[in-house]
Amino acid sequence: MKKIEVMLITEGTYPFNGGGVSTWSHILCNQVSNANYTLYSINAGFELEPRYELGENIKKVLQVPLWTPDEPHDYTSYGDEYYKTVGRKEFTTSKIIAEKFIPIFERLLHLVYNDEKNVEALDDVFYRLWLYFEDFDYKETMREKIVWDTYVKIVSDYIERKHNPTASILDLTVGLRWLYRFLIPLAIVDVPKVDIAHLTLSGFPLIPALIAHYKHGTAIMLTEHGVFIRERLLAINNSEYPFFLKDLLIRFSEAVARLTYYKAASIISVNEFNKKWEKSYGASPDKLQIIYNGIDHKLFKPREKPEHLKNIPTVVAAARIFELKDVLTMIKSCAVVKKEIPNVQYLIYGDDKAVPEYTAECLDLIKELSLEENFKLMGPRPNPHLIFPEGDISILTSISEGFPYTVLESMGCGVPVVATDVGGVKEALDEFSGISCKPKDAEQIGKAVIKLLKDDDLRKKMGEHARKRVVENFTLANFIGDYEDAYERVNSQKNKLKAMQQTKVSYE
Repeated sequence: MKKIEVMLITEGTYPFNGGGVSTWSHILCNQVSNANYTLYSINAGFELEPRYELGENIKKVLQVPLWTPDEPHDYTSYGDEYYKTVGRKEFTTSKIIAEKFIPIFERLLHLVYNDEKNVEALDDVFYRLWLYFEDFDYKETMREKIVWDTYVKIVSDYIERKHNPTASILDLTVGLRWLYRFLIPLAIVDVPKVDIAHLTLSGFPLIPALIAHYKHGTAIMLTEHGVFIRERLLAINNSEYPFFLKDLLIRFSEAVARLTYYKAASIISVNEFNKKWEKSYGASPDKLQIIYNGIDHKLFKPREKPEHLKNIPTVVAAARIFELKDVLTMIKSCAVVKKEIPNVQYLIYGDDKAVPEYTAECLDLIKELSLEENFKLMGPRPNPHLIFPEGDISILTSISEGFPYTVLESMGCGVPVVATDVGGVKEALDEFSGISCKPKDAEQIGKAVIKLLKDDDLRKKMGEHARKRVVENFTLANFIGDYEDAYERVNSQKNKLKAMQQTKVSYE
């Protein structure tokens, strides 16, 4: 049987970086039997080697660096003939930009700032942007003075109309630079011809999916882990950007999220929690489906605690060290626990190099609270199934999650979990498998840790129930089977629509 061709579009994750979405992607690409994959990986810089060993289902990897000093084409080839690249530059004159690009760019800015939220018009703008960049050069266009002048005039009008603080020249410059970077995938017009473009978030990675849809009739499918717009709003509100930049980033992100939900033939969530956000940004309820993550319960299974930790109360975590995991609250909870259990050990496994500033902040807090002997950043570990059996319990202190693998993996190992009640955590972690707490509440989290570390019988019962819950509900077989069915359904819908369109044309 012919396999379905899927372009899996990621941002800052698989296959060059770790994390929950990367774990999900790796399992999907290696286990699904009815699809071949092209990976379209959007990253900050150009990555030299994948972090993961790529399976035979992965036929090609395209990488698009957004924030490098040079353009993506300077790092790799996207299959475009050289003469076409040169031709685009030659044909991109000031006259062409003024006549053909500026009217589209003006519409884009008005749609981003206008409160009417006209998603059909936004779809048309991106279609026209794609048509434009089929023929003309991205960099030559965006660096033209008239683009700057148009941008400044339109956003300034909206700023004055809303009585917002005036934006400085620096603010305006940063804002246009952001737009330039976010829209860079428009420069990569030669996307592969595939059946389905599978997005891993409802943000700017939509652009290559749109190009594939406009060019080849590719169906768009979305899997929402942590809701992109919710996490974007959290990050923006906690940032120190001036109001103008916050407002621009929120408006542009919201517009793209709405367009993603509008264009996706199927919207798969990893939890129920996401649905209210998706609906509030225009997702049609009949597109929504839940597929819970699954793990290999034969690999993540109960094991003996290592000898060197047997007499030490141990809390383990698998967490990338960055803001959304809120490791600072985890450290503060350790200080709460230490007051009653002085020899407690927190062992945190995960990438501590990704966000150096945040790691430094964590290390400073560990020192400030005199936890050097209690709280240890262990760095990444290649065999995650051996992490959780090191602990008596595991911990997760995130402020946003989808359906976290670390919770399932700990439960599969028979290790109860203390976790913040965010995203789909409670859909995995019931009251008999661990304890859920309020985000950022170090005192409550610390008391939950103390309760489980001090009660051997409760800990044992919870561990046994957690293992049973995984085996009955969250296995790889369920996860993979559901995605194979989803691919078949979306591909079938696309083929039926294509056949109907062809019949209509023939009839006319």
